[in-house]
Amino acid sequence: MLARLSAPVPQARAAVLLASLLWGTTGTVASFSQALSPLAIGAFAMGVGGLLQTLLAWRHIHRALAALQAHWPLVLTGALAIAVYPLAFYSAMRLAGVAIGTVISIGTAPFFTLLLECLIGQGGAVSRRWWLSFALGVIGLALLSLPGAAPASAPAPVIGTLLGLLAGFTYALYSWVAKRLIAGGIRSQAAMGSLFGLGALLLLPSLLLTGSHLTAPVGNLLVVGYMALVPMFLGYLAFGFALRHVAASQATLLTLFEPVVAALLAVTVVGEPIPALGWLGMGLILGCLLLQARGE
Repeated sequence: MLARLSAPVPQARAAVLLASLLWGTTGTVASFSQALSPLAIGAFAMGVGGLLQTLLAWRHIHRALAALQAHWPLVLTGALAIAVYPLAFYSAMRLAGVAIGTVISIGTAPFFTLLLECLIGQGGAVSRRWWLSFALGVIGLALLSLPGAAPASAPAPVIGTLLGLLAGFTYALYSWVAKRLIAGGIRSQAAMGSLFGLGALLLLPSLLLTGSHLTAPVGNLLVVGYMALVPMFLGYLAFGFALRHVAASQATLLTLFEPVVAALLAVTVVGEPIPALGWLGMGLILGCLLLQARGE
């Protein structure tokens, strides 16, 4: 019986790593947009991706409607976090650089998630292996963030860093809310679909103010179309599956793979410099992931 219960955990971790790989491409792809606001990129990507998730999960949402209504404060909190996250995340990458913005946004999420779980009493005891993994990840992220702070092309690295912290908190918040709903007996498809559907309804109207260059040139439409379909839709389907089988703090810790992918692409494609200590940082993050992959 225990073997059957634990069997999905390796697949869940693999699903988080797949989602992180897809998410890690967003900053590089966004850099190919021309005169397109990061607010528009975030609103379109998360908004359209969220609507697709809602449509796919509509039958599950309908069946769980009474339970979702009973948990409406949690659902509303998660939807608000989903609406804020992409706006803060893409703005952080635009203002602080692809690598730094991604590192700050994703690297702080495990800490915020664990803080939520501990403060509200849903997390249970945290293993020493988790803390060791977390320490390796934090040191790796610190080293990865050292390219003289930010690339010379970054227009406002301090503001970008603050927005990255906001993105990390809101990412942790909606991951924690989703896990609470799933742990409360709501299917992951219904939980994620309802959260992202409401978040999309909050995000998409902002395109009336920010989306003036959404389709011209045509490359901008290709950028936001990729964002909505691949990282946001497929990535969050994989992440929702993972939350059925692992704690939110462990899932967000595994997403430290995302800034490694983002940094590698930022160096090889965008041309952002990362010094030797930054490469050492990526090695420590991989060590963090290997510790998590060993299982409980």
